[in-house]
Amino acid sequence: MRFSRLALPLLLLAMTVRSAPGAAQALPPPVPNIQNPNPPGPSQDAARERMEKEMARKANQERQAQLKRDSDRLFKLATELKDSVDKSNQNTLSVEVIKKAEEIEKLAHSVKEKMKGN
Repeated sequence: MRFSRLALPLLLLAMTVRSAPGAAQALPPPVPNIQNPNPPGPSQDAARERMEKEMARKANQERQAQLKRDSDRLFKLATELKDSVDKSNQNTLSVEVIKKAEEIEKLAHSVKEKMKGN
């Protein structure tokens, strides 16, 4: 009997706290409506476009310089390979000649990929 005397007031208290109009509820914070206060105008678009063109031009110049360096290196390796092959006879191929040929192959593949513009 003692339990029921305490249970009823506790139950009523719990119901009152849950249904109170000022009770705190766990609601997510409102999402602010943020808009760009300064939308890009014609001058900003033109500046960005000029900057992108300049970056593309510089990247192309760098790629061209790399192609020139790699092509010079490729020519040098091919000349060395030819000299090495001319010095060898039909029954011997040195490990150096094979390594040089592999290096030429890798460099030629790299030059080809750079020429594609990737």
